[in-house]
Amino acid sequence: MLVPYTPERVEKIKTVAGRRWHPKEKYWTVPHTDGAIAHLLSLLNGEPVEVDHCLRPVQDLDDRPLPLAVSHSKLLDRLSDALRSRHYSRRTEQSYCHWVKRFILHHAHPPEEMAEADINAFLSHLALKERVSASTQTQALSAILFLYRFVLGREIGKLEGLIRARKPRHLAGLRLMECLCLRVQDVDFDSNQVTVRGGKGAKDRITLLPQAVKAPLAEHLKRVRAVHQCDLQDGWGRVPLPDALARKYPNAAADWRWQYVFPADHRWVNGQTGKEGRHHIHESAVQRAVKEAVRKAGIAKHATCHTFRHSFATHVLENGYDIRTIQELLGHTDVKTTMIYAHVLNRGGKGVRSPIDSL
Repeated sequence: MLVPYTPERVEKIKTVAGRRWHPKEKYWTVPHTDGAIAHLLSLLNGEPVEVDHCLRPVQDLDDRPLPLAVSHSKLLDRLSDALRSRHYSRRTEQSYCHWVKRFILHHAHPPEEMAEADINAFLSHLALKERVSASTQTQALSAILFLYRFVLGREIGKLEGLIRARKPRHLAGLRLMECLCLRVQDVDFDSNQVTVRGGKGAKDRITLLPQAVKAPLAEHLKRVRAVHQCDLQDGWGRVPLPDALARKYPNAAADWRWQYVFPADHRWVNGQTGKEGRHHIHESAVQRAVKEAVRKAGIAKHATCHTFRHSFATHVLENGYDIRTIQELLGHTDVKTTMIYAHVLNRGGKGVRSPIDSL
């Protein structure tokens, strides 16, 4: 089905459940089901539609047929029976069947003909190409291992060279780009904390939300939300999402919770889709503002955005907190890095008391 492009038709296609945009090929697909196709045709009623009989219908991943040998063996039925006999939940059954089918379709071979290297290749593909989370990759691995162990009666050996999806580490600290990449949902006014996701080293961090900034930050977010509402009314208001979240939650990009806390003044244009949205403010703008503030304040020392992080660490140490707490707040992997701040405090007059003061 070939339909000439117009913004109005695109908005109609977006109402079809399960629709999918392919940015590289620049076309939309809908699930190959009677309901979805009937809904699409009703939306396009009266409009010129050209049918190309040379085009094969593009099916959703779970609608694609399995290789013939697998279909004849009713492998998925056997997998479901094995799961149910062991009292796995219905949700787990659906998930395991989904991942086993993905595994088979990825290699286009029945699992009886595949081995550890094929499992490695599929799981590494999930981590590198699809950038799934560590928990999603683990779920796919569990489904495949269950298939081989309880359905095919075959134990899988050690998976050598498997590339695992990186699991976020929950630490603390705040850097310039981590600040600029904050989403609205990352700021918790009730708990007085800010969650930094996917920072340096792919670590999650939790840092403090000072009481002094809560009121002005809340006012700032009111203005940001008003801008976001205007963007939505104009047909935009979407932001880029990390990793595979855009595929998993196709409507999340327009959700208020996912908007940047510090959005740019002007909308950006996605070169692949042509859509407009708001990215976060560029780091150079903040760096210039800090540099100008330092100049106006008459501070003679060299000071940058990162100076605030060093100052935070120094003052927390001065307030008597132990070095391990500081390590967690800063997100340092090695405590030796944190000890640098302790060494700075112990130098010169701040670390040693003059004997004359005892007289």
